[in-house]
Amino acid sequence: MRAVITVIGKDRVGIIAAISSILANCNVNILDISQTIMQDMFTMIMMVDISKMCTDFSTLSDRLENKGKELGLSVRIQHEDIFNSMHRI
Repeated sequence: MRAVITVIGKDRVGIIAAISSILANCNVNILDISQTIMQDMFTMIMMVDISKMCTDFSTLSDRLENKGKELGLSVRIQHEDIFNSMHRI
């Protein structure tokens, strides 16, 4: 089972470390990551494997959102199938 994580906000030191630390603590594996900085805006999309995570999806989502608020970022996680359905043309 996979999920997509999106992170958007003002660039600062430690964004990737903060998000990946939460994922590691929940036993979520990062499969792919794409990030870029446009002027001073940070954007990142991660594809993650949640099949072996040691918490429920809702708790992981809350942890990521709370870290985002702490860092002044928008952090969202969606199951891959929902993400694909929303972005299908």
